[in-house]
Amino acid sequence: MAAPGLDGCSWFAALSLGVSLLKCLFMDAYHSTDFEVHRNWLAVTHSLPVSRWYHENTSEWTLDYPPLFAWFEFGLSHVAQHFDRNMLVVENLNYASPATVLFQRLSVVFTDLVFIFAVRECCRCVQEQKGPRDVLSRPSFVLAVLLLWNFGLLIVDHIHFQYNGFLFGFLLLSVAKHLQSRHLQGALLFAILLNLKHIYLYVAPAYGIYLLRSYCFTQDHKDGSVNWRSFSPLRLLALGAIVVSVCALSFGPFIAMGQLPQVLSRLFPFKRGLCHAYWAPNIWALYNMLDKVLAVLGVRLKLLEEAELPRASMTGGLVQEFQHSVLPSVSPSVTLVCTLLSILPAVASIWRRPRGARGFLRCLLLCALASFMFGWHVHEKAVLIAILPLSILAVESREDAGIFLVLTTTGHYSLFPLIFTPAELPIKVVLMLLFVIFSFAALRKLYSGQGSLLRPLESVYLAGLVAVAIACEIVFPLSPWQQRLPFLPLLATSVYCSVGVSYSFLRLYASLLRQDEKPKQL
Repeated sequence: MAAPGLDGCSWFAALSLGVSLLKCLFMDAYHSTDFEVHRNWLAVTHSLPVSRWYHENTSEWTLDYPPLFAWFEFGLSHVAQHFDRNMLVVENLNYASPATVLFQRLSVVFTDLVFIFAVRECCRCVQEQKGPRDVLSRPSFVLAVLLLWNFGLLIVDHIHFQYNGFLFGFLLLSVAKHLQSRHLQGALLFAILLNLKHIYLYVAPAYGIYLLRSYCFTQDHKDGSVNWRSFSPLRLLALGAIVVSVCALSFGPFIAMGQLPQVLSRLFPFKRGLCHAYWAPNIWALYNMLDKVLAVLGVRLKLLEEAELPRASMTGGLVQEFQHSVLPSVSPSVTLVCTLLSILPAVASIWRRPRGARGFLRCLLLCALASFMFGWHVHEKAVLIAILPLSILAVESREDAGIFLVLTTTGHYSLFPLIFTPAELPIKVVLMLLFVIFSFAALRKLYSGQGSLLRPLESVYLAGLVAVAIACEIVFPLSPWQQRLPFLPLLATSVYCSVGVSYSFLRLYASLLRQDEKPKQL
């Protein structure tokens, strides 16, 4: 059911136009190595035959996204040639002329139209509260701001540089289609998304189990048990045809050339190590910290010989394989087992007791967070896969709103190390403060009279982020430790934020398990 006043409403257009203009102000801001990554991919797909796309290695930033994204870059390159053809020369490494920067920045802003459209569809699915309300206190308005003006997307895409908004557009649009009971459209959009960026495999189990249980089974018993006589093979074939068709379109040319192993080796480079250069705030950040503490204590208590400990350190901030000093080293297979075990209760829940599309959305969030918590070489930016969809539940449930405030504040702050240049410090601080203030104020107004959204210890924990921020962003750069321990702020940020993200994950699971409890018979 459409949100009242959303059709043709001026406020949504104003929000969309305003955030697009804000993005344009970041044209000359700092950009990371991801800028060169995507420039190189433009050059590779434009200048070389398809057969060489996944073999080209002139640059260290080789093509490592699925084929549909390569075709996306190929399409962009035909527009890029009208800005500066030199950016499309493979040998022009680290090329960043003003015209190149202008094109790449504009390409992100323009492709965000997919995200804007997806947000509009999600706002249509929001359950509006009864009674007269001004626009500012409508759930659909709050959701639009939380998504369109999301702090993480603004700094990751439009300063750091990536195309996450475009990709999240497909994810949110897929979720919206499921909320509207248009399951085949939702499945098609997600299949396309997987072939654009394979990181969304994190949430594939939620899609697979939900569609199998709630779409392929046309009727359910009142007790929630599976009625195999209601199983529809035609619906399963329809879903299979969608997935196979999209994958054939994406990987077909490379399978025909016998290059599938080469493509897969690019997509899953397990040699990159357990942690990314900037630690994701997950269980492995806590594990690494514990290993470091045990190693230091062991040396000081003369239980360990410093010379015998592995020289590599997980606090070095580099992208490579490491051995832990005291605790057992973690392999990709261990992270896979941990991830599968952590999502098992969530997918079992929607199989055993389907609760509609919002039950699927909760499962999707848990799969995203479980993969973030236990995955191999997780990027800190992957926390957005949980933050953005959780925004939908946050405007409909007071409990979810509280979890959202903890997760979005800690998850977004964990992105601060991505933007480390002094000129951008005021920008990220102001944007973060504005987003946090709006999130707290809008959600409190939405649930006014229903009690506090945060528990006392949650408030204390979030207040501690202020101390961490001051220490890392102001005090540390002026201290003598900056030269001796350059990655100390990164360590402190990752470990502190990992507590908040882990807590949010556990609270979401507790909420799911409470819903699984059958009501008591009177």
